[in-house]
Amino acid sequence: MHNGFVNKDNQKMSKSDNNFFTIRDIIAKYHPLALRFFLMHTHYCADVNYLDRQLDTASDRVFYIYQTLFDCEVALSNFREGNLGDKIPADVKELINNFHTGFLASMSDDLHTTAVLDDLMKPLKAINSNLKKFKGKKQQQPLIHALIALEKEVKDALSTLGLLSSTPAEVLNQLKAKALERAGLTEEQVQQQIEGRALARKNKEFEKSDQIREDLYVKGIALMDEPKGTNWRPCEPPEKQSEEVPNSDTSKPESPVVAPITLV
Repeated sequence: MHNGFVNKDNQKMSKSDNNFFTIRDIIAKYHPLALRFFLMHTHYCADVNYLDRQLDTASDRVFYIYQTLFDCEVALSNFREGNLGDKIPADVKELINNFHTGFLASMSDDLHTTAVLDDLMKPLKAINSNLKKFKGKKQQQPLIHALIALEKEVKDALSTLGLLSSTPAEVLNQLKAKALERAGLTEEQVQQQIEGRALARKNKEFEKSDQIREDLYVKGIALMDEPKGTNWRPCEPPEKQSEEVPNSDTSKPESPVVAPITLV
């Protein structure tokens, strides 16, 4: 829930200025979780300045969160049995305890969700760091216990914030579908571009292959070259020259703001 003023592109939102929009308008372009993340990254009593660029950033963060959870889920699919007990590595246990303590402190401090979302990146980065070391072997018990414990802590926090929805795979597919809509492309068209780029690289037409990659990047589509081939994922498109990115007020206001509207 947000109770501050809502501006658009640094201007007061109003029908007379023709810069009025609804939540329905936003979620037609962006995933609802991206909107929730965007709102939660500003204190609920502070003013919000809506900018598509900031929704792109929020959407990218949500994709990162769910991609991390998906990768963790796949890696741990055969290692879910047993009680963790005291088998969690000491450094991971300390990271989890510190995050949990900070989470409770921030939420108790007038729902300071901005700090919570920033701190959430720490256990997520720890998951990705441990995934790089994990080779899928049962002998790597410390890594398995670390990943299970970190995954649980992240999911608990997301659940409290209302940011845990469906399975990671479903959310990732939904985010990709929204990215395609914003780009004005279909999955088939992106795959054709990937195939065209692969052919250009094979023929050593590197300028052409780079242009294909750049054209997709401008539309918010990032190509990821991996050992098994090239995949794509949503990304933040480059900032437009004419677009000013405001200094977002993510801190708590010194005094409550009288709210003209309420977004839930």
